[in-house]
Amino acid sequence: MSLPCFSFRPLASTAAALRRGELELTGWLNEICDCIEEHEPRIQALLPETDRRGRLMREAMKLQALYPEPSRRPPLYGVPIGVKDIIRVDGFETRAGSRLSPDLFAGDEAACVTTLRNLGALVLGKTVTTEFAYFEPGPTRNPHHLEHTPGGSSSGSAAAVATGFCPLALGTQTVGSTIRPAAFCGVLGFKPSYGRIPMDGIIPFSRSVDHVGLFTRDVEGMRLAASLLCHDWNENGSTSPPPVLGVPEGPCLRKASPEAADVFSRQLEKLEAAGLVVQHVEMLHDVEEVAARHKRLIACEMSKVHEPWFVEHEDLYRPRTIELLREGRGVGAEEWAMAQAGCTRLRMEVETQMKQAGVNVWVCPSAVGPAPKGLGSTGDPAMNLPWTHAGLPAISLPLGWSASGLPLGLQCVGAHGTDEQLLAWAGMFTAALTSVEK
Repeated sequence: MSLPCFSFRPLASTAAALRRGELELTGWLNEICDCIEEHEPRIQALLPETDRRGRLMREAMKLQALYPEPSRRPPLYGVPIGVKDIIRVDGFETRAGSRLSPDLFAGDEAACVTTLRNLGALVLGKTVTTEFAYFEPGPTRNPHHLEHTPGGSSSGSAAAVATGFCPLALGTQTVGSTIRPAAFCGVLGFKPSYGRIPMDGIIPFSRSVDHVGLFTRDVEGMRLAASLLCHDWNENGSTSPPPVLGVPEGPCLRKASPEAADVFSRQLEKLEAAGLVVQHVEMLHDVEEVAARHKRLIACEMSKVHEPWFVEHEDLYRPRTIELLREGRGVGAEEWAMAQAGCTRLRMEVETQMKQAGVNVWVCPSAVGPAPKGLGSTGDPAMNLPWTHAGLPAISLPLGWSASGLPLGLQCVGAHGTDEQLLAWAGMFTAALTSVEK
């Protein structure tokens, strides 16, 4: 199925055109609003808003008055962004995909949103999230096939970028909530190293493993957004020789469906044909233990966050969220501390294996397969969980298709703090695979 919106514009070139005045801001925003009005009733990526167009026009005119000279315009001048609805935005309610009163979640605007607004971005709107960023899905549909899930929990952010509503959207990841929906919706999804984008102003899920995530349609746009949001970004750190790719052979990789494994195998062949070295490394043999530890950690920390709300409003929570919160109550302080320590231990183990094998980047499928049919589940995050637990930077590149026409992603994972290099290499991988295809 072809995507519905004609308004596709990659972030990097669009931001440049807006700054230079080559793209007329209010005219383009009107095109986007036309697209939303026509297609959002089917996609349901955004929270409803009365007079979205009018608000955006007013904000755009204020921006134009503030920056009449193109040479003085900030890097994201006029760029509309989607913001996952667990992230606070001044002027918008935060509902977190739940039935609880938004008054419970009121607070200061998230630092990441304030940063983007100060750089000239306009908030297109709040994007749909699963309930409190866990597994109870919202109404969002996959833009490629409406009867399939867009993934979660950053469902609306991925779908909004895929549909062309905005060239940049914010999400989060606590298990696989950025990489998986990016893969299912055929866009880029980036989860930086743990701690590189501040989480303040965001309703916590699990503070030990929560990450801000980004969605774009272009690698250069992702590099631009990451450079503006990640703490201590060093553009010089992105220059390095071609990396050695590592394939994490073992029980984690074996979770991929035959179709996903076949596409991944062909991706590796193309990368090797482009001159990149691929090493196969046996690892993550304790992945089931890691997954169990991760679940206990996030359950414990989520239950602590929700304790005052859950006591008063348990009847408003949905079943899967209730189950996790009740499990979290049974995690004691010692088990919690051991689970936290397990994150650091896994990171050290993975990075030690990288050094021993001479690997710079791990590569594997972004998800176990294409987006499942139906909206009752957001899919399996098994391919993402170990890397999230370790707090390593990861990006999903839309570089494959299933037989049924659904996107498949290539997940690339670097050592902690190598975000700059990882995004530079992502551009190299994309160029290599597309050039081989030509």
